[in-house]
Amino acid sequence: MFDIITIGTATRDVFLKSRLFKVLHDPKHLKKLGFTTGEAECLALGSKIEVDDMAVTVGGGAANTAVTFTRYGLETAALIRVGNDSAGDDIAETLKREKVKLYAIRDKNNPTAYSTILLSHNGERTILVYRGASESLEEREVPFSKLKAKWAYIAPGGISFPVMEKIIATLKKNNTFIAFNPSKHYIALPKAKLHKILHEVDIVLVNCEEASRITGVHYENTRGIFKKLDDIVPGIAVMTDGKKGAFVSDGSEIFESPAFDNKKFVDSTGAGDAFGAAFVIGIMKTKSIEEAIRMGMANSASVVEHIGAQEGILHKREYNDKRWKGLKIKVSKL
Repeated sequence: MFDIITIGTATRDVFLKSRLFKVLHDPKHLKKLGFTTGEAECLALGSKIEVDDMAVTVGGGAANTAVTFTRYGLETAALIRVGNDSAGDDIAETLKREKVKLYAIRDKNNPTAYSTILLSHNGERTILVYRGASESLEEREVPFSKLKAKWAYIAPGGISFPVMEKIIATLKKNNTFIAFNPSKHYIALPKAKLHKILHEVDIVLVNCEEASRITGVHYENTRGIFKKLDDIVPGIAVMTDGKKGAFVSDGSEIFESPAFDNKKFVDSTGAGDAFGAAFVIGIMKTKSIEEAIRMGMANSASVVEHIGAQEGILHKREYNDKRWKGLKIKVSKL
């Protein structure tokens, strides 16, 4: 039996960095044009843009979290769906080098999922995503008899609700604890379906925008969000807020944590996966929410100091570095 199995997306990521990628902050005008955040990354139309740096890496929630788990020393498997192409070969080889046991379904009709990440000089980014083979996992392709692990971490992408329902039912039958990081696809489901999934899992991990969409509560109303989440989620609810840190509720208390300071900030891609996976390790190994938060913050801080979602992922011994000590976590009653 594995310590943990990850289920979900794996992608080919191409990073392009240029000082000519301009970030505009203009809420008044940009929101009128459909940029809801009031920010946009802009390129000169029709021009040839010089790129200062580039990198080709592996990404995707199931792949990224699997690397965090295996670098900690856990027996790790990953269930992913990739194309029957060179990108799929590279993803498989990368994960095998990281000592991940791979259950890779090969799609003969659709290519491997692909992302191009446009990085500005200060680390802000825009991601162009092609979902490809990762979207089409069918029930007949899932090796249900092999879904035997102490824990599962699910980053579902576009896996259909009926297939996910059966995967979760199989894991529950095998007494597997489940961490679930819902994708946009799942957050957009009818509430009854989404709540049915969330009610079956032990840890739910979302960012503040996703938490707001799930609960209908403004993202700045942390206590209100968790009161709603705790009606839906029987276990631990985690809400990350980028550079501001994270909030966690166990149903009775709220834990509020800042992020660690960065030596440098290069790229935020994969920070959420890094936090989520290391948080789960902390719960697995110590059952302490505060220790889980510390580990999650350490791993995500390391990841954003590198280009790509996996280069900066910590190994087990590195969590004990003095840099990751002294995180001040506030605890209050829910």
